Amino acid sequence: QVHLVQSGGGLVQAGGSLRLSCAASGNIFSINYMAWYRQAPGKQREFVAVRQSSGSTNYADSVKGRFTISGDSAKNTLDLQMNSLKPEDTAVYYCLARAQSRYDYWGQGTQVTVSS
Repeated sequence: QVHLVQSGGGLVQAGGSLRLSCAASGNIFSINYMAWYRQAPGKQREFVAVRQSSGSTNYADSVKGRFTISGDSAKNTLDLQMNSLKPEDTAVYYCLARAQSRYDYWGQGTQVTVSS
């Protein structure tokens, strides 16, 4: 079992920045990779960014150049630095941990609201 607790998020004006954090506990050695997803009202949950255990990262085209995913293996945390935020970034953001068994663990979700 892996338990994910998210923090950060909130309300910001367009062009502003926010930082999300995700702390993993439990059977962390079973984690293959961690990622961020988001779900806007009335839309499906979509991929935002991923960080592999090797440290390699990948981003959705919509956030590339504005968002940065990072992790601290010692603290078992995953962060998402979001800059130059746009109203279309408004969504509930979820932290994901994919286990080696391919089971997905999700955080509780964090609201990010960007006003125009």
